[in-house]
Amino acid sequence: MAMNLTHKILQAHLVEGTLTLGSEIGIRIDQTLTQDATGTMAYLQFEAMALPKVLTELSVSYVDHNMLQTGFENADDHQYLQSVAQKYGIVFSRPGNGICHQVHRERFALPGRTLLGSDSHTPTCGGLGMLAIGAGGLDVAVAMAGEAYFLPMPKVLGVRLIGTLQPWCSGKDVILEMLRRLSVKGGVGRIVEYHGPGVASLSVSHRFTITNMGAELGATTSVFPSDAVTKSFLEAQGRGEGWVEIGPDPGASYDELVEIDLDKLEPLIAQPSTPDSVVSVRSVKGIPVVQVCIGSCTNSSYEDLATAALMLRGKRVHPNVSMTVTPGSKQVFEMIVRDGYFADLIAAGCRILESSCGPCIGMGQAPPTGGVSVRSFNRNFKGRSGTAEDTVYLSSPEVCVACAIAGELTDPRDIGIPAIPMATPEHFLINDNMLVFPPEDPSAIEVHRGPNIRPVPLAEVVGNQLEAVALLKVGDNITTDHIMPAGAKVLPLRSNIPAISEFVFMRVDPTFPERARKAGPSIIVGGSNYGQGSSREHAALAPMFLGVKAVIVKSFARIHRANLVNFGILPLTFVNESDYESIEQGDQLRIDDIAAGLTAGVLTVQNLTQGTTFQAMAELTKRERDLLLSGGLLNAIKTKQNQPAAV
Repeated sequence: MAMNLTHKILQAHLVEGTLTLGSEIGIRIDQTLTQDATGTMAYLQFEAMALPKVLTELSVSYVDHNMLQTGFENADDHQYLQSVAQKYGIVFSRPGNGICHQVHRERFALPGRTLLGSDSHTPTCGGLGMLAIGAGGLDVAVAMAGEAYFLPMPKVLGVRLIGTLQPWCSGKDVILEMLRRLSVKGGVGRIVEYHGPGVASLSVSHRFTITNMGAELGATTSVFPSDAVTKSFLEAQGRGEGWVEIGPDPGASYDELVEIDLDKLEPLIAQPSTPDSVVSVRSVKGIPVVQVCIGSCTNSSYEDLATAALMLRGKRVHPNVSMTVTPGSKQVFEMIVRDGYFADLIAAGCRILESSCGPCIGMGQAPPTGGVSVRSFNRNFKGRSGTAEDTVYLSSPEVCVACAIAGELTDPRDIGIPAIPMATPEHFLINDNMLVFPPEDPSAIEVHRGPNIRPVPLAEVVGNQLEAVALLKVGDNITTDHIMPAGAKVLPLRSNIPAISEFVFMRVDPTFPERARKAGPSIIVGGSNYGQGSSREHAALAPMFLGVKAVIVKSFARIHRANLVNFGILPLTFVNESDYESIEQGDQLRIDDIAAGLTAGVLTVQNLTQGTTFQAMAELTKRERDLLLSGGLLNAIKTKQNQPAAV
């Protein structure tokens, strides 16, 4: 039977279940990836499992988020991450080596393998033919312990590419076109598999950009075939021996199909403040721009920066524009210096930032009040930039440069520069001296624990009855940035849950933490696509610490829903979405017979304040139900470890 690429990789890694749509499957994970904003907690959770070393083929710990050292917290935590990596057999990527997704695709990603990462943009490596999935840190810790990763078997959305990208179009325009068609909810419950004759015309750099922003579709992951283009990239990275050819069989079927004619694409841009508000650049031309930022895990490759430099050669950034450029890795940085592109960027008036996530997560370069910022990033949620009422557009590096030169939103076809064809280098500069590999004998390693490192709080086991206040009611498309903000003030507290919990829902309701402490058990009520965006498990862990016992919404984003289960919070959805309107913030809610309701899949919720009742669905697998009744995944694992061995 002809198989698509997704089914081939899943089948090769299947350890539990069958590839039946909607049923739960467990897959073996070959590689894991963490970054420092989520990794500290993941490794604290791994340590709690009391294993001598990780059991994956490869696990890598990256430092790329918390690079701003305004206090001791980040520096201390980096020492913790490096020492725990050496202790447990994990490769450590030092601060300055680059953004995790850029470095991983350069040095570690392999076609046909599985990767689980505690960052929502882990699917980037799908551009290399890898099944790479973002998850919460606890799921990654469990994978490092050799356990399977569980997920509902997704639909496979086949995207057939035909034609060839036209001048000034790039992979960014492909994924923006997908977002324009499908929205930020269009990929939920789906793996996006790109195929068709147009694939061969896309460089690996274009493919990485497309799979990276598949996260903005809400997709489980995105994947390209591994072909001759993939082989050339791996050979250029000195890793040609890891190449295998893998793709869909002729005649392979898909659950859904989309076709994109690359010949017909034009430069696109996502308007504020959501990645799916996509229009042509020409349709919004002329709006003044005050800031341009090129970088992030989406568009900080050698090809991206070399293209930007050539566009700027002999020109200057408009005097009203502040432009920053972030090389995605040490490899990219060193190569643009050696090849002369760095000088072009500096001469044009660009500010060069260190190889980190930086402005993409609100870590510096907050735009001015009322000013338009154009960025080659993946998210433009309101306030994410660090400016509360920001105006952020998302586009390709080519569009970014055109805007920087003109000082206004401008299509690169309209600035009088000939198109710049940019090929993948035949040889990348290989220097892994900022990767720290674990020692053969870790017995002498002591794990460094600064004062900001606190124990992982455990959830209370859910009882059979819950009476709690509807402490907060929110609308649609609430992001994890809304729930647990990032930025220079908050992220250094990621390993200190009592401290970071003071910022829960800070941008929605600054009184939430104080009200939560006074309320005791509480429930959050929300609209559709609740928890979209970053994979940060702190958006579940910190509310759990504050007493949140259930979240009742119209629909969930995948990773956040899984994180709620992992930390013992009931993830419920309205049977009738109109019941959302009947609840007011402050209402007292009650749920009886929880265990029976979880088994049946439907619970009755009494609104004691309004004198009404409504039904809420608990769409759970047996494994998830058992986790909730055990008080979450970490409690379940600790219970399992303490059980006596079978005789």
